[in-house]
Amino acid sequence: MAKFTYKGKGGEEIEKLSMEEFSQLLTSRARRSLKRGLPEAQKKLLQEIRKNPGKFHKTHCREMVIVPEMLGKKIGVYNGKEYVTVEIKDYMLGQSLGEFVVTRKKVSHSAPGFGATKSSKFVPLK
Repeated sequence: MAKFTYKGKGGEEIEKLSMEEFSQLLTSRARRSLKRGLPEAQKKLLQEIRKNPGKFHKTHCREMVIVPEMLGKKIGVYNGKEYVTVEIKDYMLGQSLGEFVVTRKKVSHSAPGFGATKSSKFVPLK
């Protein structure tokens, strides 16, 4: 099995990097987000992860960039209706939490509902 590397750095090296050094490895969008500073909700989530690393954390912060501190943690990300569990893996570094939680689901229509017209109730038998 191949060892994980991110932009030429191994897993142990990445975990030792500071936030500024790690941000230099990211894409420009994620780097700019970290450079401007994290909003209060994102700071609070990171503090909770540091305080209780084994606990399941729920969040609405879909735009949060995944940093090395979050590796191996399970986080409940809100999709607009419920919290979807995401286990943070090494290949997710530098991407946002919302990329791994789908907000839309497939629409499945059933039979016509109450109050439908006679013509819409007609279903041909083939």
